Amino acid sequence: MTPPSPPDDRLAFIDQELAALRAAGTFINIRTIESAQGPTLRVNGRDVLNFCSNNYLGLANHPRLAEAAVTAIRRYGIGPAAVRSISGTMSLHVELEQRLARFKGTEAVLALQSGFVANQAVIPSLVGEGDLVISDALNHASIIDGVRLTRAERAIYAHNDMGALEERLREAAAKNHRRILVITDGVFSMDGDIAPLPGIVAACERYGALSMVDDAHGEGVLGRGGRGITDHFGLHGRVDVEVGTMSKAFGVVGGLVAGKAKLIDYLRQKARPFLFSSATTVPDTAACLAAVELLEESDALVQKLWANARRFKAEMKRLGFDTGRSETPITPVLLGEAQRAQEFSRKLFEHGVFAIAITYPTVPQGLARIRVMISAAHEDRHLDQGLAAFAAVGKELGAV
Repeated sequence: MTPPSPPDDRLAFIDQELAALRAAGTFINIRTIESAQGPTLRVNGRDVLNFCSNNYLGLANHPRLAEAAVTAIRRYGIGPAAVRSISGTMSLHVELEQRLARFKGTEAVLALQSGFVANQAVIPSLVGEGDLVISDALNHASIIDGVRLTRAERAIYAHNDMGALEERLREAAAKNHRRILVITDGVFSMDGDIAPLPGIVAACERYGALSMVDDAHGEGVLGRGGRGITDHFGLHGRVDVEVGTMSKAFGVVGGLVAGKAKLIDYLRQKARPFLFSSATTVPDTAACLAAVELLEESDALVQKLWANARRFKAEMKRLGFDTGRSETPITPVLLGEAQRAQEFSRKLFEHGVFAIAITYPTVPQGLARIRVMISAAHEDRHLDQGLAAFAAVGKELGAV
């Protein structure tokens, strides 16, 4: 009897795609963290300096946040076991939203599962068929995906170019759209530059468009005590929608939408991640509350973050590295081609520094980089160690 022929491999295309990624130097090798987040990490069995975490303020392993999480578990359990609109809204969620609204200086806040989810909750709720979304060319993937979930038309304006935004708005005004939504990142995560939010808001006001800013990398970093980009520019009450995250500077996980009370009431009725995905867990919510309380009490961690960032960036420039247009603690070290950035990252790891290469499609072809994320948890000795490693590898690979 002839044995049956093996079935066709319907996933054979994946082998080709993975081979192409490896050949281009853009295959992502994911390392395993074996310790708590901090200025140093245990990575794949080795103790290394942490230069690639979004843990801006060092709160991801802060004892006060950990204690708040443990205490809440003892009282409330772990998971809410339901969506917010049925039986998943706990008193902790309400308290967090109230504290965040006070911290942000807005009428109300909606807490969600992540910053990525927050964009998917807001954008399709506000615009649809007959509407227009105008988006910065370098906006985050979560914004792009949120826009794709709508039936709205879309237009792109050149990065941080107010003339280009004005042109898009002028074109839109002639087409009688039902609603126009202009969206920008607050801090652009790959370059570390800040959106010209005063100009964006003013343009939206002139043309009757809604303004929305995703402040994921501004929360806990910009503004008084980390209150974000709206506070940084003194635009309270003029930005229609503020999206943020609790997953970076706040050291936990979660997203937020801040704005007028009627906006938040509307999103509670319309936002699909709020209506159809379970609420954030008890320990996460309690830890987020503790993070907000810490920032309300003192801006010392924010000041330390900026002091560390200024010192590191100044020294990197002195060494001859190109750190682009960054205005924030995000420090891109521009290296060009993907293979070169990957090799630089491997050499840094050999020198005891964990800093991942960022390549296409996260950044454009030819603009691969090491993105250094400085933290308030870093001490001078950590910065000195990192600078020495960059100097050595830069010299070895001819980057400086």
